[in-house]
Amino acid sequence: MDPSMGVNSVTISVEGMTCGSCVWTIEQQIGKLNGVHHIKVSLEEKNATIIYDPKLQTPKTLQEAIEDMGFDAILHNPNPLPVLTDTVFLSVIASPTPPWNHIQSTLLKTKGVTDIKISPQQRTAVVTIIPSLVNANQIIELVPDLSLDTGTLEKKSGTCEDYSMSQAGEVMLKMKVEGMTCHSCTSTIEGKIGKLQGVQRIKVSLDNQEATIVYQPHLITAEEIKKQIEAVGFPAFIKKQPKYLRLGSIDIERLKNTPVKSSEGSQQRSPSYTSDSTVTFIIDGMHCKSCVSNIESALSTLQYVSSVVVSLENRSAVVKYNANLVTPETLRKAIEAISPGQYRVSIASGIESTSNSPSSSSLQKMPLNIVSQPLTQETVINIDGMTCNSCVQSIEGVISKKAGVKSILVSLANANGTVEYDPLLTSPETLRKAIEDMGFEATLSGTNEPLVVVAQPSLEMPHLTSTNEFYAKMATPIHNKEEAKTSSKCYIQVTGMTCASCVANIERNLRREEGIYSVLVALMAGKAEVRYNPAVIQPLMIAEFIRELGFGATVIENADEGDGVLELIVRGMTCASCVHKIESTLTKHRGILYCSVALATNKAHVKYDPEIIGPRDIIHTIDSLGFEASLVKKDRSASHLDHKREIRQWRRSFLVSLFFCIPVMGLMIYMMVMDHHLATLHHNQNMSQEEMVNIHSSMFLERQILPGLSIMNLLSFLLCVPVQFFGGWYFYIQAYKALKHKTANMDVLIVLATTIAFAYSLVILVVAMYERAKVNPITFFDTPPMLFVFIALGRWLEHIAKGKTSEALAKLISLQATEATIVTLDSDNILLSEEQVDVELVQRGDIIKVVPGGKFPVDGRVIEGHSMVDESLITGEAMPVAKKSGSTVIAGSINQNGSLLIRATHVGADTTLSQIVKLVEEAQTSKAPIQQFADKLSGYFVPFIVVISIVTLLVWIVIGFLNFRVVETYFPGYNRSISRTETIIRFAFQASITVLCIACPCSLGLATPTAVMVGTGVGAQNGILIKGGEPLEMAHKVKVVVFDKTGTITHGTPVVSQVKVLVESNRISRSKILAIVGTAESNSEHPLGAAVTKYCKQELNTETLGTCIDFQVVPGCGISCKVTNIEGLLRKNNWKTEENNIKNASLVQIDASNEQSSTSSSMIIDAQLSSALLNSDALNAQQYKVLIGNREWMTRNGLVINNGVDDSMIEHERKGRTAVLVAVDDVLCGLIAIADTVKPEAELAVHILKSMGLEVVLMTGDNSKTARSIASQVGITKVFAEVLPSHKVAKVKQLQEEGKRVAMVGDGINDSPALAMANVGIAIGTGTDVAIEAADVVLIRNDLLDVVASIDLSRKTVKRIRINFVFALIYNLVGIPIAAGVFMPIGLVLQPWMGSAAMAASSVSVVLSSLFLKLYRKPTYENYELHARSQMGQKSLSEISVHVGIDDTSRNSPKLGLLDRIVNYSRASINSLLSDKRSLNSVGTSEPDKHSLLVGDCREDDDTAL
Repeated sequence: MDPSMGVNSVTISVEGMTCGSCVWTIEQQIGKLNGVHHIKVSLEEKNATIIYDPKLQTPKTLQEAIEDMGFDAILHNPNPLPVLTDTVFLSVIASPTPPWNHIQSTLLKTKGVTDIKISPQQRTAVVTIIPSLVNANQIIELVPDLSLDTGTLEKKSGTCEDYSMSQAGEVMLKMKVEGMTCHSCTSTIEGKIGKLQGVQRIKVSLDNQEATIVYQPHLITAEEIKKQIEAVGFPAFIKKQPKYLRLGSIDIERLKNTPVKSSEGSQQRSPSYTSDSTVTFIIDGMHCKSCVSNIESALSTLQYVSSVVVSLENRSAVVKYNANLVTPETLRKAIEAISPGQYRVSIASGIESTSNSPSSSSLQKMPLNIVSQPLTQETVINIDGMTCNSCVQSIEGVISKKAGVKSILVSLANANGTVEYDPLLTSPETLRKAIEDMGFEATLSGTNEPLVVVAQPSLEMPHLTSTNEFYAKMATPIHNKEEAKTSSKCYIQVTGMTCASCVANIERNLRREEGIYSVLVALMAGKAEVRYNPAVIQPLMIAEFIRELGFGATVIENADEGDGVLELIVRGMTCASCVHKIESTLTKHRGILYCSVALATNKAHVKYDPEIIGPRDIIHTIDSLGFEASLVKKDRSASHLDHKREIRQWRRSFLVSLFFCIPVMGLMIYMMVMDHHLATLHHNQNMSQEEMVNIHSSMFLERQILPGLSIMNLLSFLLCVPVQFFGGWYFYIQAYKALKHKTANMDVLIVLATTIAFAYSLVILVVAMYERAKVNPITFFDTPPMLFVFIALGRWLEHIAKGKTSEALAKLISLQATEATIVTLDSDNILLSEEQVDVELVQRGDIIKVVPGGKFPVDGRVIEGHSMVDESLITGEAMPVAKKSGSTVIAGSINQNGSLLIRATHVGADTTLSQIVKLVEEAQTSKAPIQQFADKLSGYFVPFIVVISIVTLLVWIVIGFLNFRVVETYFPGYNRSISRTETIIRFAFQASITVLCIACPCSLGLATPTAVMVGTGVGAQNGILIKGGEPLEMAHKVKVVVFDKTGTITHGTPVVSQVKVLVESNRISRSKILAIVGTAESNSEHPLGAAVTKYCKQELNTETLGTCIDFQVVPGCGISCKVTNIEGLLRKNNWKTEENNIKNASLVQIDASNEQSSTSSSMIIDAQLSSALLNSDALNAQQYKVLIGNREWMTRNGLVINNGVDDSMIEHERKGRTAVLVAVDDVLCGLIAIADTVKPEAELAVHILKSMGLEVVLMTGDNSKTARSIASQVGITKVFAEVLPSHKVAKVKQLQEEGKRVAMVGDGINDSPALAMANVGIAIGTGTDVAIEAADVVLIRNDLLDVVASIDLSRKTVKRIRINFVFALIYNLVGIPIAAGVFMPIGLVLQPWMGSAAMAASSVSVVLSSLFLKLYRKPTYENYELHARSQMGQKSLSEISVHVGIDDTSRNSPKLGLLDRIVNYSRASINSLLSDKRSLNSVGTSEPDKHSLLVGDCREDDDTAL
């Protein structure tokens, strides 16, 4: 048989079948498909089993075909099972020229025939059939001209016999074959290599790009095979060194004696086997006819079973089988193994044996592709704890009695036992446990290479496509234990995944690869955890496989991060032996990598492999030793981000400086007043300089305690020391760090100025005391306290604002469920027990029950139940998602209506919610703080001042030597006793240091904080909360504004946008439909239901609705119920309608020229109304059967949807709305369109942002249709749809890397990482707490125009900060030339008060300047509208580029034809002439503007039947 002629079988679950006619319809429709050989649909099991040709169909196409018929089809296992096919050789008996074409067409039409090859020369036909569907005799009956070709049969069976003898010398080889593109490549290779002498079998796989070859090495070598494949044109590499198919000596004997049956023998069911026996089984667990057919079809594919009759009534199966080849016990096991594995089977009767004529025996030989003798396997178990021979005997005695054990030999010396067993009846693991139960320690030997298993065909066996696959399976028997011994684990970073189907794609494809045991992919973390066999495959190859699937993949080197770490508190330990007991018990456990217990702290630290063992098991183990173990409660707050330390230190710095600064300022003011007083005396009384000096020195503060040391200078010095060294300590640290990195920031400037001022003043004072000077020197001791006070205050305010960020994480963490309900199920999925455990104790693989209203504690997969789940946490979409068996669920999302059982896949730090926490954390810590403007300025200012002071020094030295008179005149306290050179140097130094001291502006530190404080205050009054200075300074630099969709651009809750009545109003009125629909949906918890009920109540102007009974909801489809008592409601409504009609009629009478017609019309209305009222009385207790739901729900309930309705539904869906159908009493009578509506101010906000020169982008987790529709309504042209939270962060980063500053506007938890990452995160006040905490700016009013206002406020504030810097520097810059002595010739010399005055004046100016911001007024809606109205307009769909995920390849919108555009523009221009300026209230809702028509009028539905 050509292996490429494979036939596959797949089972698809089908939901929505209600009766036998559904079954018949599916079987008819799918049975007609090309390539489908057979289909069996079961109503009870709700599934369809299809046998098909994989060249023509795939499981996916079959699933879609069933879905197209209106049923729900779910493919649980996408990997189809191969079906055993057989070959029949037929030859022509009678006619000399047989009608070959007729024979071929007749046979190909027959169910169960997959292929026919005709050889006219030899007058033979080779037919490939599926034995479970058709046999050779049936074919001969169909075509009487043909008969079985027995000659060929004998020839074939002979070769088979020889083959079984030579079997022991065969080798299996795996080769990687590159360059194959289609199935013809595989058949070319198979055809060419299969003909070579010595090649027994070959199977080429296109998917895996490999060939598996079984050959005889004494006839051909692997190298020759490789060359032959390359000769066909495909590069080939030997993947695995050839392996001999090893058999034990007993097995070879047994194989020699095995009767071999030709491959056609199975068709000869009528002559049957040489020795037929019959056995009756009692089968429990069958429910319906599909169980019967399931068992019959599974057993009939077995080669050694000739007939099966299963009876549902008697719960029995009568099986006729060949007793030489199989035992009843094996058959019993085969039945129990049949999917779904729920049958319990016992043998009922004695076995009857019947013998057949020997003549047919030549046909009855078993083919080797399923050798059915139960062979034995051998395993070695290491046994610790045996002390003497009695231990040996007791183990041998107990184990030898176990089912399936052939023999056991225990060796005391080697501390092991060798067991020969039947793998069908027992396994090494069972034997190991049995030995452990006897009190010994038993482990399976790692080196244990078991003998070949030539096993009974289990359930899977009959489906093997070809013999070599069977051998491939035989050659590598792996138990879980073995796997754990040989497997390694690696982690791979995967990029480019956008949704759950990407995850499924990677998992499915990787599992197919040789040597990969398990794959688990985490979408949010972008990480794949792979367990593999390092002898077969390496992590780099695995990463390469993932790259071939179209994703980015890199191997994560430190794989330890996959190990679980557990911190436990252990109570009840008393001494070191307790510690040893715990440690030794734990380290013996499989899966525990490391364990250390500390007696002093009562703590245990355990590292474990979460795949093998979990925290609960570890705690249980410790508890079983008699101690009490509990988890260490983790501190779940984000204390490292709260800036508490910095806030504390700057506050301390400020208070110290302030305490000492107040007296200094007092002294300074006193001196300034006194100096001013002296100046006026000097002015008025013309005192001489001498007298002035005398008066000055006689002042109390100027009195000298010691020669050269005045009270003033002493006090100033004492007050300055603590400030300089305690208050300024942090400035010194910061300045040191800055200089180490070769930068000069604000801190360097402050430290430079204060240190020089302090050091200079100190030196001058000491010199004066040394010289016993009469005149007190000018000191600058007042500079440091003043500077430090202002700057420490600024820093303190700044850090308080920053400290808010960490609250976001605490909020996020609180979303996690704290407890989980873990359930245990038995083999039939019946609930045995449930217990509440801490969420940290949930292990991978646990089954967790989640009740309605509960949070999912971990990520997992649903294994049972149906429900709707609110996943707005991740997607941001308000619509709940239907979940059924096989769906994935996310930790932190909320279960709405049904109870679910889930299996945990990601726990602890791997859950999606933990990943979002991690993203926010990383974004907040990695965001580089913006360089403060003051720092930037200082970078230029410091070198500038240093240069000027050096220039001053040099210039004065030069002047002094050239013209000493100048120095003599202006040097205060010039003493003739000092040498001339020293005088010049001292004077020059004094001048240059004075320059440095006066130049340092203390208000530089106030310029930013004061403006920021006022700015944030003004923002808060206007409903914009700004957290600190950074966002305020940053917002004006923003170049790109990224909007989230749901809840930001749109309201985030669904609203009814149109109700269309599909029947004539005389059959059922619109208000009646609304009353019925509103009543029906009032019981629904779905957001769409709530929206419909709200709308109906508004339209009918009522708070109460009718009565609803028999309410049923089918998640993902719709609802059905019965509605009564709506007549009272309608009557009330009808009276109102009648009143209106009468009013309208009278209006018509006034206007109309033909009064007669109008009155008659009103009378007709009255008549209709009264008759309607009479009818409603008669039908007072009428009951309506109501169906509301999607297309599928209507089709399921037998309603036909005509094309018109379908078209309008498609149109709504294209615009991103949800279209719902309504049927009353089996008549389709209404269509309701529901959509999340755009906020009225959104379009205006987007337009203004664009006019400010910003790029506007829409980024949403929703689908691209909806995203495009919303974007067109608000005028955004760049859209990213179907974006995950982690992708939002990546997109923001990507924009930042392009050098753009990004503002992100969002409202959901899924936006919080991006809000934290963006340069400015803006959260909508109605959004989630987490988003509000993560953002830098919060808009208290739910108004998008505040986004514009916040950027505007930022621009104004930054402008104000710049003005502040001018005020901060101007006084100092003016003071510098005075200090440098430029104005000395005109008598202007720097007085001590001048430096202080400059400081005070600049500080006051800065604060006043900042207070000017208080005058800021936010532009009003009307102002905005006036500016924007002239140029605004919707975008046509063709102008919008939509990107799916975060790639930049866009899906373009459909382009409008030239003619359409001309027509639309002409309509638009006429409309714009006619249209009046829109009023404020009608923004974005009433008449179309000139662009809206381009989109086929996006708002055309507002003039509907509403």
